[in-house]
Amino acid sequence: MEFEAVIGLEIHVELNCTTKMFCDCPNRPGDDPNVNTCPTCLWFPGAMPRFSQEALEKASILCLGLSAELQPLSAFDQKVYYYPDLPKGFQLSQAHFPLACGGGIDITNEDGKTKRLRLHHIHMEEDVAKLVHEMEGRLPISLVDFNRAGSPLVEIVTEPDFRTPYEAMEFLKALRTQVRYVGSSECSMENGTMRVDANISIRPSGTNQMNTKVEVKNMNSIRHVGDAIAHEISRQSACMQAGETIILHTRLWDPDKKLTLPMRTKFEGPCVPDPKVPVIKLSPDWIEKMRSRLPEMPAARAERFVKQHGLTDEEANFLSSDPEVARFFEALIGQGIAPRTAMHWLITQLIPAVKDRQLDLSSSPVTPARFASLLRMLSQDEINANAAREVLVYLFDSDESPKKIVVARGFQQVSDPKALDGLIDKVLTAQPETVAKVRGGQDKAMGFLIGQVMKAAGGKANPKIIRELLVKKLSEIL
Repeated sequence: MEFEAVIGLEIHVELNCTTKMFCDCPNRPGDDPNVNTCPTCLWFPGAMPRFSQEALEKASILCLGLSAELQPLSAFDQKVYYYPDLPKGFQLSQAHFPLACGGGIDITNEDGKTKRLRLHHIHMEEDVAKLVHEMEGRLPISLVDFNRAGSPLVEIVTEPDFRTPYEAMEFLKALRTQVRYVGSSECSMENGTMRVDANISIRPSGTNQMNTKVEVKNMNSIRHVGDAIAHEISRQSACMQAGETIILHTRLWDPDKKLTLPMRTKFEGPCVPDPKVPVIKLSPDWIEKMRSRLPEMPAARAERFVKQHGLTDEEANFLSSDPEVARFFEALIGQGIAPRTAMHWLITQLIPAVKDRQLDLSSSPVTPARFASLLRMLSQDEINANAAREVLVYLFDSDESPKKIVVARGFQQVSDPKALDGLIDKVLTAQPETVAKVRGGQDKAMGFLIGQVMKAAGGKANPKIIRELLVKKLSEIL
C-alpha cells in the first residue's frame, strides 16, 4: 500500500520588541541569566500584566504581511499546564480568539508548480522561561533563566496542506523572508527567534481521511525540519505496514542520529479567559494604518526588478529574498551603477566576502557608496576586474576610498597601446603554436594569448585593449 503524508506546521516567531509583552523588562533573552526580570515576568502573585502596544503593532504588521485577516476582537486566555519553565501554572496565549485568521504563502513545489499553503490562524502569546541542563559533579541539574519569560511571540498555525518535506522547507524559507521584510523579527532558527514544530500523519494515497498525528520538536534549522519530517514519514509508514497503531504523542529530532525519539504523551490542558488582560479591539482605521506601514513585499519587488532592470526571474528572486540585499542593490543603482553590473558583483563578490568574514551587509565596512565607487572605476576602465577584486579585500581592512587604495597600491589599469605593444610582441613570439591555433579558428587560443599578456603585465592591463591589439597584430601575421 502506498501512503501520503499530511503535514501541518506550528511556527513560533519571537518579535523584536524593545520590552517584554506584559512588562517593561528589556526583551534581551541572551543577557546574563535572570537580569531582565520583575515581579510580572517572574509571575509573582498579585503582579498585574500591562500589554505592550509595540508587540501588538509588530504582530499585526506580521499578520498583514502574510495576507492574514486581523480580527476586530481578540483576547488572551490562560493556557494551563505546569512545567519548571512556567511555575505560575499557565501561559497567556490567544487560544480562543486569535489576532488574525487565514492568509497563506505561495511556493513552487517539486513539480515546478505554484502551490498555495494556507494559514489557519496567527495568535500572540508570552514566551516561557529557559531551562538550562548542566552537570554538577556527577549529578545532572536543571536551572531556570527567566530572561526569556514574557518575551513577545506570535504562533503561526498552518492548515495541513503540506505533503512533502520539500514543501515544508520552501514554505519556511518564504515565511522567514516575509517576516524579515516587515521587520517584526530576525526569524533565526539558529538563534531561537524562530522555532518550528511539525505535525505529521500518513494515510493511504488518494484518500481524504485524517489519521493520528505525531508532533516533532527540537529542530534548529530548516534542513533539520525537512530531515525530521522525512524520517517520521518513513517511520510511520513502516508502523502502518506492520499493523502497529500510531499513538498521539510528541517526539524529539536527534540531528546526530538523524531520527526522531519519543519525548512525552500529548497533553492539552484547559484554556480559560484571562481576567487581567483586556480584550483587544481593532478599529478598521487602525488596521488600515498598520497596512499602510507594510513595505514592498518580496514577490512585488522581484517583479519590479525584472521589469525595471532587465534581470531574470532567478536573479530578481535571489536579490529580493533578503531585504538587506535588495536595499543594497537598489542603493547601487541609485549611485549610477548599471543594474547587471551591480547584480553580478553583489552576488558573486561582495556577499561571499561578507559571509566569509561572518558579517552582515548592514554591518559591513563596504557600504553601498564605497562599493559603487569601486564599480564606477571598473566601468570607466580605470581598473580591471582582477584589480577590482583585490581592492575589495582592502576595503574590508581600510577606511580609505577605493580611489586612494588604487593609486597607493598601483592598481591602475594599463590602457596605453604603446605600453602594451612590446608585451604582445613577446607573447606572440613565445607562442607560435597558439598563433597557429588562432589561424585555425580556435577561439580559446585567443583567450589564452590574452591571459599571457595579462600575466606579463602583472594583471594590470586592459583586456579590451589587449584583444584589439592582438586582433590587429594577428591579422598582419596571418
